[in-house]
Formats: sequence, C-alpha cells, structure tokens
Amino acid sequence: MAAESAARPEPDVLAAFEAAKGFMPLHEGLAFHAAAVEAAALGLPLLEVGTYCGRSTILLAAAAREAKVMALTVDHHRGSEEQQPGWEYHDPSVVDQEIGLMDTLPTFRRTLRRAGLEEHVVALVGRSPQVAAVWGGELGLVFIDGGHTDEHANGDYEGWAPKIADGGLLVIHDVFPDPADGGQAPYRVYRRALESGAFTEISVTDSLRVLRRGRPETGTGT
Repeated sequence: MAAESAARPEPDVLAAFEAAKGFMPLHEGLAFHAAAVEAAALGLPLLEVGTYCGRSTILLAAAAREAKVMALTVDHHRGSEEQQPGWEYHDPSVVDQEIGLMDTLPTFRRTLRRAGLEEHVVALVGRSPQVAAVWGGELGLVFIDGGHTDEHANGDYEGWAPKIADGGLLVIHDVFPDPADGGQAPYRVYRRALESGAFTEISVTDSLRVLRRGRPETGTGT
C-alpha cells in the first residue's frame, strides 16, 4: 500500500520490531505503523490494548515520537487465555518462576530499552476495563489486540472506542471472517463497530482492520 511505503518505519525501528518477541507479521506491522502515523497527526495520545512483550508497541512508539505525542499501552502482563500453560501460544520463558504465573512486563521493558523508545511510552499495568474507567481524555488511536474471548474483546471495545476523537482511528487485530482461520471475537467486535455507524473502514491488511471515527469524508482523502 502507498500509505505504508510513505510512513515506513526507520530501519532501526523496523529491526527492533522484527527482533522483538510477539506475533504480528511484518506486513501487518507496516499497515499498523502507517495508521499510527496518520492518527498521531491529531496531536492526541495513541493507545493499544494488549502489550504482551512490546512488538507492536515499538511501532506505536515510533509514530508517537515523530509526532511528539505519547504512546500508551494497556496490559495486566499475565498473558491472555491462549498464552497460558498447555495452550498453543504459551512461552515458558516469560513465566515468573517464583510465583508460577506469566509476567511479560520485564521482557516488555527490555524490548523498549533496546529500541530506545522508553521515554515515549506510558505502560498502564492493569486490566483494560479498569484502566478505561479512569481514563478521561480523548485518543487519536485505539488498537484492540488483547484477550480474544467475546468478554474481553467487547470489554476493550466498550471501554476504549468511545474515547476515540472524531477523525481518530480504531485498529483491530486478528479479524478473521472465516472461523476456520481463527477465533471470532475480534471479528464480531469489528462488525459491531461498523454497524454502530460511528466508524468507517479505511484499510484492510490480512487480519488487521483500520476504521475511522466519523463520516466517510472525515479526515484526509483524495
């Protein structure tokens, strides 16, 4: 996509992204970064739900740094359902051996340190609905990539989507219209956002969807 090329991360940022622990593939990462660059022009914070070890945070923080806004990232750092022991995405290297629970926060902090982006990120450690309940400001972008159950995906949407400023972006990851490709909770939230009439889809890159708050003509366009 032309937008991805125009907003491509700096080589050191891209290298840090590719070296970081996480699941977002490069082509979706480029689309995410392009969306973050566009949204950052509103001059408002950019927020993601679902930090894990900071792979996507690198791209969000790079866009925030360029625009002189802050990147915010929300996670309890105990891992989502599919990352628990016995599940497909479990990684024993991020288990706190003292208490026997996942703790991705130390790895996340090392990721940001290595990327040189610590000062551009505020890590909000807690559960998404609880953090959303005490966050009162507008946001230029919300990236939903947390728990993939209906309870968690809907909670993320209900807590954060109303805080997106007019012209701001809602980005949803792991949207699979075909159940054979993946879980359906993010897809149902994506459909919910479109059917609300508050958002218009502007970009599709595999499982990454980018929607803009407001009427179709809101924001830039040619």
